[in-house]
Amino acid sequence: MASCVSGCSPVVRFCQKLNRLKTLEEDVMATSLKRCLSTVDLALLGVGGMVGSGLYVLTGTVAKDTAGPAVVVSFIIAGVASLMAALCYAEFGARVPKTGSAYMFTYVSVGEIWAFLIGWNVILEYMIGGAAVARAWSGYLDSIFNHRIQNFTESHVMRWDVPFIAHYPDLLAAAILLVASFFISFGVRVSSWLNHIFSAISMAVIVFILVFGFVLADPANWSTQEGGFAPFGLSGILAGTATCFYAFVGFDVIAASSEEASNPQRAVPAATAISLGLAATAYVLVSTVLTLMVPWHTLDPNSALSDAFFKRGYSWAGFIVAVGSICAMNTVLLSNLFSLPRIVYAMAEDGLFFSVFSRVNPVTKVPVIAILVFGSLMAILALIFDLEALVQFLSIGTLLAYTFVAASIIVLRFQPDKSSGSSGGGGIKTDASSTPSMNQSGQQVDPSAVTNETQTFAQDSGELKEYESFSDKLQLVERQKSVKERRAPGTLKACWEPYLGRILGHCEPGEVVAFSVLALMVSGLSLCAVLVFGNNQLNLPVWSFTLLLVIFSLVFLLSLALIWVHEQQPNHKTFQVPLVPFVPGFSILLNVFLMLKLSPITWIRFAIWVAAGLLVYFGYGIWHSKEGLREQQGQEVAARYVVLPSGSLVETVQNVQPEGHTLSTHSPTHDIPPASR
Repeated sequence: MASCVSGCSPVVRFCQKLNRLKTLEEDVMATSLKRCLSTVDLALLGVGGMVGSGLYVLTGTVAKDTAGPAVVVSFIIAGVASLMAALCYAEFGARVPKTGSAYMFTYVSVGEIWAFLIGWNVILEYMIGGAAVARAWSGYLDSIFNHRIQNFTESHVMRWDVPFIAHYPDLLAAAILLVASFFISFGVRVSSWLNHIFSAISMAVIVFILVFGFVLADPANWSTQEGGFAPFGLSGILAGTATCFYAFVGFDVIAASSEEASNPQRAVPAATAISLGLAATAYVLVSTVLTLMVPWHTLDPNSALSDAFFKRGYSWAGFIVAVGSICAMNTVLLSNLFSLPRIVYAMAEDGLFFSVFSRVNPVTKVPVIAILVFGSLMAILALIFDLEALVQFLSIGTLLAYTFVAASIIVLRFQPDKSSGSSGGGGIKTDASSTPSMNQSGQQVDPSAVTNETQTFAQDSGELKEYESFSDKLQLVERQKSVKERRAPGTLKACWEPYLGRILGHCEPGEVVAFSVLALMVSGLSLCAVLVFGNNQLNLPVWSFTLLLVIFSLVFLLSLALIWVHEQQPNHKTFQVPLVPFVPGFSILLNVFLMLKLSPITWIRFAIWVAAGLLVYFGYGIWHSKEGLREQQGQEVAARYVVLPSGSLVETVQNVQPEGHTLSTHSPTHDIPPASR
């Protein structure tokens, strides 16, 4: 038996390496970047990331081919669904104001290898997204000049006929990416002001479209003579919702910029709400105007808004729409180029990616090398790949990131306290911190409160001295009677103890929640797989299809219920997602469903890219991880005992760091009953 345990220990240590969590500094506001972004700056970054070419193209496409005028309802449902994911990002961005977005959030709550894979896929998503937008920007500008740019390039530069490659090199798309990268490398203020300018022009054009469009609106275009409001029925509305969901992808740029926000605890949640509200309002109103101006079945999917004004006899308005479209695409381009280097910087700063990308320019306070290198790689993609080949690879990394962030919220809320740093985010590992302790009944005592209330010990010149009078003791006993001790996070709620205590009471804090989150993910994946593949690819009979749906739905709901009956982390300092675990749980379900709807070629690309990422991680990241280097360093601890008025003895462990060394650990506490003293 002992040999079996010793044989398995290397495997256990290896798994612990893969799942180690990131330790945050005590001062989470400390950064080598420049904190200068306000709530307005972040909100406009978010609007720029969401309201792009989709407003001018996606609205017409969904209305014409999928939902009809009911595209309005599709955008409303998609906006609510996106709100669930955005709330998770807002909580993490406020509690962990560090650049890296989903990568960072996964690292502090789930584990290192999962964080690396999330960051690795988000890098590709941003690169492909930026290249696709640059390609669309070039094509739109080329269409204004009657495709003269394309004809000149094919005639005087070169043309090739290779599968998955564009017919000609898009020099204009590559050039705009290089120019934008150059400007972004000048610093966050330059990027912010460029985004302000393009966002202001884009919003002015949207206002023009709404005002002039409502003047030209004809309610008869929603009448039964034109097919009615929902010609494709409920199925068309839901199918349109799945497409419209991608219109709101881009709000994560706010969380990615939290390390450069002046007051991230307030600015990140507020900017997320404002930007998502503005984007949803713009999409809903523009789709309403579009389907009221002309019959939905006559729309041109490629240029719906311009074509609608042209059909109503106002061709000059099409040029204004074209200007707005180009400015909107510029904001999306800036959003991608702004976020991508910061994800790379965060991974390099943690040692999981090549350290050269973690260098910050001392003047501009931005990772210039990461900006220029990945901006150039993005330009190469835009140069040689056509738009369709790029778009088909989008979305899976973003949806995977949404899924892990939602799961991380649940894990973070219900896991037992590791430490409570100055961030106010209990449950996140921080350097120097105090740790709540638990007594024998599973209740939690805050040592800071113990220290303040008892005043039992003070530390003077490295020695512990006692300062407590009899009157102080009497006051403390009375105060202790009036203070109700809070149960520890991850333990069963007191009201459910009589019903579930015999079954779950013996489990360690957080153990049931961890298994429930795993069951939640597996049952959600199984449920979505049955919904997507059950009738078509699997050809399941009706009875088995229904039975599987019922079983997986019950397991999913039971997992949520088991998580809900446990205590959460208390936190009143920063924004929190409401209705946890239900909001993150249903966000996970939606994201998994949309991932399974993606094409097989996208999954093949995903598998190849993940394999390449694992080579990078096991070849470089796992050996240079700063968390791994922390674990290799020794540390000394000293114990301090505090006597509570109840007679129990609380042991708190504090770091004693050798001079010249910076160590990081959490501070466990142990509750020792009076009999053992």
